[in-house]
Amino acid sequence: MAKASSEGILLRLARKILPQRARAGIVDIQREHGLQWPRTGAVKFSDLRRLTPISPIFGMERGKPIDRRYIEAFLAENAADIRGRALELGDATYIKRFGVGVTQIDVLHVVEGNPEATIIADLTNADHIPSEAFDCIIFTQALQMIYDMRTAMRTLYRILKPGGVILLTTHGTSKIARRLGRDAWGEYWRLTAQGVTALVNDVAPYADLTVKSYGNVLTASAFLYGLAAEDLEPRELDAQDEDFEVILGARIRKPADAAQ
Repeated sequence: MAKASSEGILLRLARKILPQRARAGIVDIQREHGLQWPRTGAVKFSDLRRLTPISPIFGMERGKPIDRRYIEAFLAENAADIRGRALELGDATYIKRFGVGVTQIDVLHVVEGNPEATIIADLTNADHIPSEAFDCIIFTQALQMIYDMRTAMRTLYRILKPGGVILLTTHGTSKIARRLGRDAWGEYWRLTAQGVTALVNDVAPYADLTVKSYGNVLTASAFLYGLAAEDLEPRELDAQDEDFEVILGARIRKPADAAQ
């Protein structure tokens, strides 16, 4: 483990210092002279040498899904923003769990029938939702299921009060969770931290934006195989590698002096 860790540090350092041509030359030498470690063909796959995941439902039957651990970590880190009039998609689970100083709870759903919903709206066509209405909007794991992401993001920002915050999460790495025909809605996108940044800057160029990625090569692989957080050690879950984004968390704050 120590050897792999030190190699990872050296590789990241090399990527920052060496030009692309030099890095490509080093890779060619490694391949030609068998200087990889472990040697090509010698990796032991054990239980992971399979064509189907260990769990087809994100490890839910094994414990806490790895993506949910990261989502909850992001919300816990930004709990102070969950205040005033707060809006959440689907239900108010996270408002109730992490909110501090919440004075009113609203729940958004796209179709009627959800008993918790106080607002029925498609975010790509939601002119009936008043502007500057919410102090906080929790929008977890939904952006990738909206084909017209820009319009949805524009609506979320419009209905946010000046000084308010959107706490948004989306998958970077994941199996497909929803498919039209099998489910009531589909899943269209996988984003990167760069993609989330570009999207928000396009829609709300003056927003105060922070994007954080969660994950590493081990947790990304484990999540795809359907392992749960309980299958890994806390130090493995907490290690962050920006090249392996399992979950992206974006804190989007509208400036207090923003003009609608």
